[in-house]
Amino acid sequence: MIWTKRIQEQGFGIIPNVLAQQDVDDLLEELSRANLPRNRAGVRHAMKLATVASMARGSRLLGIAQQILGSGAFPFRATLFDKSPTANWLVVWHQDTALPLRERREMPGWGPWSVKDGVIYAHAPANALSQVLALRLHLNDSTAENGPLRVLPKTHMLGVLSDEELHDLSTRVAAIDCLVARGGVLAMHPLIVHASSKLQSHAPRRVLHIEYAASAGIADGLDLTIA
Repeated sequence: MIWTKRIQEQGFGIIPNVLAQQDVDDLLEELSRANLPRNRAGVRHAMKLATVASMARGSRLLGIAQQILGSGAFPFRATLFDKSPTANWLVVWHQDTALPLRERREMPGWGPWSVKDGVIYAHAPANALSQVLALRLHLNDSTAENGPLRVLPKTHMLGVLSDEELHDLSTRVAAIDCLVARGGVLAMHPLIVHASSKLQSHAPRRVLHIEYAASAGIADGLDLTIA
């Protein structure tokens, strides 16, 4: 498939029409009724919701993850990002390097460690993060005006970068706005350098960000946990 090669080479790819419009409506309805703690950006640890877990494990999304990660791929974390005129923010250039783990065990290359909402996290090395893929399911059209994700292509192959390296790359690599229609998916490696700007319109941008791993044993002696 064309998008699998693009994800591997560029670090990201857009897959349109993964969900039907009615499926998106049903998911939004379920999310609106969910009794989970919200923060300014949305809802963390959304895999606790049966609807989200079922969607993440369904053949449409899981099949995409398996194309990249192999037949053992499984979802381990979900986050709802809910950007609107009343909850508007920007995110500077960064990589996603923190993973939820079953227990804390000091390992070379892992850390610093933290606990968020009772879940243990550690920043992971590149060899672990290369086993992870995020699927960003778009619940609204992502346009140039509603704070879309922006990426620096091919930067997923550079390993875990320092703040200085991130800034340098942002001045040298042409950014791409990831404009995805409602029901489409943006697949991305966690190490691709990415950012997003503030909303510039009244149209909300809601994205269900689901992360998959090739296996639960992300490293010798360290297992992912569901978050």
